[in-house]
Amino acid sequence: MFNRLLAQEIPAAGVIAASGGNAGIAAATAAQALGVRAEIFVPTVISSAKRMRLEQLGATVVVTGAAYAEALAACQQRQQQTGALMTHAYDQPEVLAGAGTLAREIERDAGVPDALLVSVGGGGLVGGIAAWFAGRTRIVALEPQRAPTLNAALAAGKPVDVDVSGIAADALGARRIGALAWEVAQRHPMESLLLGDDAILDAQRWLWQSLKLAVEPAAALPLAALRTGAVSPAAGQRIALVLCGANVDPATLV
Repeated sequence: MFNRLLAQEIPAAGVIAASGGNAGIAAATAAQALGVRAEIFVPTVISSAKRMRLEQLGATVVVTGAAYAEALAACQQRQQQTGALMTHAYDQPEVLAGAGTLAREIERDAGVPDALLVSVGGGGLVGGIAAWFAGRTRIVALEPQRAPTLNAALAAGKPVDVDVSGIAADALGARRIGALAWEVAQRHPMESLLLGDDAILDAQRWLWQSLKLAVEPAAALPLAALRTGAVSPAAGQRIALVLCGANVDPATLV
């Protein structure tokens, strides 16, 4: 989001975004740092922890619609009225490029892994990561069974709408894979796997109980893929897990 905001001239109306929570928190954080207004549209499935964080950051929070797509439609309508800078959660070049800096950091700190496991919602993060590595590592894109945005697109050969629900829908609740992420996936093929809610919650609890890492369900998919055997690395392989994000109420982790 910093990459998006710093690349544009921000109008007096500030910035506006729709999000299940995380991208909105990122936009609000960047807006606060730059001293501009932020208006964030979120669906009713947003967690109380994420909504509280948005309010703490000084954003104007508008709760509307049962899913991200409905919040996005309301956000786009509002943007036309105010002229605020639209910051998309996952489908703008600056957003993908900014997300790709995570892959750059991984390579700088630890070299190119044999495989990298990452959760997928609209595809901004996996798109940025895959664009950076450009086929130099195995990318495993992980989604909940009840939010199979990329998986359905790969099966259909094109982006398609899907129904979304389940434990990670607030963060991985896009109904269609982003156009930019889909374009990256055509150039740099990635594997797509689906995981059930029980496996996701089990991995989330393990991360807290064993490592004291407080992550939301969406961030637990990479570990869930290993714990269930959906991904089985060969001996000696170096595997990178992207545990993103951490906007969760720790009281829910026990």
